[in-house]
Amino acid sequence: MSGTVTAVSSNGEYSFTKPNRESITLLAGLGVAGDVHAGVTVKHRSRVAQDPTQPNLRQVHLIHEELFAEVGERGFDVAPGQLGENVTTRGIDLLGLPVGTLLRIGSEAVVEVTGLRNPCLQIDRFQDGLLKQVVGRDEAGNVVRKAGIMSVVVAGGVIRPGDAIEVELPQGPHRPLERV
Repeated sequence: MSGTVTAVSSNGEYSFTKPNRESITLLAGLGVAGDVHAGVTVKHRSRVAQDPTQPNLRQVHLIHEELFAEVGERGFDVAPGQLGENVTTRGIDLLGLPVGTLLRIGSEAVVEVTGLRNPCLQIDRFQDGLLKQVVGRDEAGNVVRKAGIMSVVVAGGVIRPGDAIEVELPQGPHRPLERV
């Protein structure tokens, strides 16, 4: 299984959206160089308030570009970086990957998938009604989160739009993604 990076984004200040960049540099064990969410321990404000010593399982946020087309059909206009992701992808079912999947991005970078992004009310502040498009329920009543996945950096490197992404599934029984 493989895909492509369509955009990369980062922001050194807390804000919901992240500007697109020509490239970003991933730092092993930390995240995106210069991004406000980089670090060994949690950086997301609500998580810091709960326990600032928690490990940062949300170093790199990835969203599949296909989501933008899906919400576009319902009247929402969303572009790469606007939902706060660092890496926008095409061609990979990110939400269907199991915990522990390795994503080899470009020639050097490797991230390990830790879980699903838990969408928050900031999405509705960005565009009213969008939250209901990226979080819902399936036929059995289970919560379905579509706002991307989170990962930690295993091997650093520079990544750019157009870089290939190779998927390496973990050995053993696969655990489905849960919110992190």
